[in-house]
Formats: sequence, structure tokens, C-alpha cells
Amino acid sequence: MGKKSLSQQTAERLYSAIVAEHRFAPGEKLPNELDWSQELGVSRATLREAIRTLAAQGVLEVRRGKGTFVAQGLEALDPFGLGTLDQVRVRLRDLFELRSIFEPPVARLACQRATEEELRDILAKGGEVERCIRAGEDRTQADWEFHAAIVRGAHNEFLTRLMPIIRQAVEAAITSGGHEAELAEDTLRDHALLLGFLRRRDGAGAEHAMAWACGDRQQAGRRSQ
Repeated sequence: MGKKSLSQQTAERLYSAIVAEHRFAPGEKLPNELDWSQELGVSRATLREAIRTLAAQGVLEVRRGKGTFVAQGLEALDPFGLGTLDQVRVRLRDLFELRSIFEPPVARLACQRATEEELRDILAKGGEVERCIRAGEDRTQADWEFHAAIVRGAHNEFLTRLMPIIRQAVEAAITSGGHEAELAEDTLRDHALLLGFLRRRDGAGAEHAMAWACGDRQQAGRRSQ
């Protein structure tokens, strides 16, 4: 991966200040270019390029003669900043890394906490992923629903808020160019192992199997870069 340009780095710093730190509300006008450039330690030309990038992504609105404003519809943007994975490829690596941190323990919790009905749902959705793969069908939605069912079975309200990360990682892994067949075989193997542990409510085994599966997804992410 190539090094990010200064304007890209500046755009990410602005994005963080607006979206993650909530320094400015939707519709609020930003400070003038001179103040911003001095605070960020960049030239006004670099700042303008960063603003153009964020305006193209719908984060900012530039109003001629009036200044730069936070977009009114900012609340609808992805709060994890994952909407431009094709533009900021490093986020794909970070996405898989974060997924590998929290999904294995979630699988363990699901073994311990899922009701019998929830466990049956998890197993059924896992079976649907296998069916899609063997039938040569698009499994993106099925795979997402399988992982979402595991999260629900963990019965942790905060974890459910991380489900957009799972969805992005599932979709990004499945669509990793040129490696679909290899990933499908990995998924069949990984899911068979994971489902076996889930069926027996073996928390330690499920955690290990999910960690193995996430490792395969990270490899897919590296191959796509």
C-alpha cells in the first residue's frame, strides 16, 4: 500500500474531528481556512484539497461566498467511517483486524447464552451459507445473517452496535477480487468446524474456530490489496 498523501491525512483528521469527536454539529459552519490550516499545521492548499475530498463523500458542504458547513445529513453516514473502503484501502486491513478481536469471544458467549431457539436459528443460517456456496449462489446476505445471529445469541446490547462492522467485513471478504473460489472453500471448512462447536455449546472450541475463520478473512483482505 502506498503512503497516504498529506491531503488524505488531513481529510481523515478533519473527518475524525467532525464525526468521531463531534466538534461540529450537522449544519454548523466550520472555522475559516486560516484558522483550520494553522491548527492542523498544513497549507491552505492542502486543507482545500482535504475539504474537497470530504465534500465529495457528503461529509461537508461548500457554499460559495458563505463558507464550509457540516452536511445536514451527516447522521445518516456510516459512523465507523467505512463508506469509502475502496478509497482508503488501509481501512480494510483495520476492519478485519478489529473483527478478529471481538468475533471469537462473541462466538463463545453465544454458546453460553443463546436460547435453544436462537441456537437453532444460528445453525439454520449456517446451513444456508453452505447451501448457497454449493449451489454457486451469492452468499453475501446469508453469511451476514449467520454472523448477525451469533451476535444476537451473545445477548450483549453493545455488541449489536458493532454489527455494521461485521457486515462490511463479510461483504469485503466475499468480494475480494480473484479469490472467490478459494474463499468459498475456506468458508465451508471454517463454518463446518464452527457449527460443530456451536451445536455442542463448546464455548472454547467455538472461540478458537471463529478466530481461525477470521484469520482466513484477514488473508483474503491482504490478497485483495
